[in-house]
Amino acid sequence: MKKRILITGGAGFLGSHLCGRLLAEGHEVLCVDNFYTGSRANIAPLLPNPRFEVMRHDVCFPLYVEVDEIYNLACPASPIHYQFDPVQTTKTSVHGAINMLGLAKRIKAGILQASTSEVYGDPEVHPQPENYWGNVNPIGLRSCYDEGKRCAETLFFDYHRQHGLRIKVARIFNTYGPHMHPNDGRVVSNFIMQALKGEDITVYGDGGQSRSFCYVDDMVEGLIRLMRSPDEFTGPVNLGNPVEFTILELAEKTIKMTGSGSRIVFGPLPSDDPRQRQPDIALAKNALGWGPKVPLDEGLKKTIEYFRTDMEIRALYP
Repeated sequence: MKKRILITGGAGFLGSHLCGRLLAEGHEVLCVDNFYTGSRANIAPLLPNPRFEVMRHDVCFPLYVEVDEIYNLACPASPIHYQFDPVQTTKTSVHGAINMLGLAKRIKAGILQASTSEVYGDPEVHPQPENYWGNVNPIGLRSCYDEGKRCAETLFFDYHRQHGLRIKVARIFNTYGPHMHPNDGRVVSNFIMQALKGEDITVYGDGGQSRSFCYVDDMVEGLIRLMRSPDEFTGPVNLGNPVEFTILELAEKTIKMTGSGSRIVFGPLPSDDPRQRQPDIALAKNALGWGPKVPLDEGLKKTIEYFRTDMEIRALYP
């Protein structure tokens, strides 16, 4: 059945891919974004589609539309962006959740919250299952994002218990791919841009901290499967790639795949940076039949090609 679907943060990295996938399935898509970190370039190929609509709007303010489903993805997701205006970051997570939940309640729509692996903080349990409550610093530099997302999860489950709202909560682990912002400060985009420019690649700490990287197409598939799962399955559910790499391994792989002459240099570890991050995806496998399919080498190749082309376009049209 074709639906009218609202995606907040729809012009962002993940949101734009989700918009494209749902349009390809024949749905009507309403993309809502305030373009703080989202980009019109991400959704430009979708604009000619008559089933695609774009609305400039900040989710910190109420929204009155009629849709069948809501994917709430609105919030800066990279440390550089969410720490630039931390008060606004918290407002986006908390007020945004309240406003979207209120909308879902009024129109009786199902709603999915894009939560984050950051709710686990610097984990003392490895890998992280959904029943782990986390180890989060509530007053640190990253807490505007971490605690904002934790509060949003609380609101989702309280609306579910109090009002019977159909909710889904996805805890998204590191995701990468085309449409990432070249200066968002995330490790994949950082390393690729530094390598393509022939600059030193900056590894923070000793590079021994680990991350798990999920290609964006796999993540979009997981979100859609979660939204379409039975009503009684609310999550939270981890979505991410359980294959773990050290940051140093990623840096070395990026240099090799770009053919760059960049050197690796080391800098001090940022405040509250987790030492390890790896999802336990047993629940996603069992409940959604989902697991990532794109290996890191394949996904990095596509991402490097995107950034290389983007750099060439920017050079032609500065």
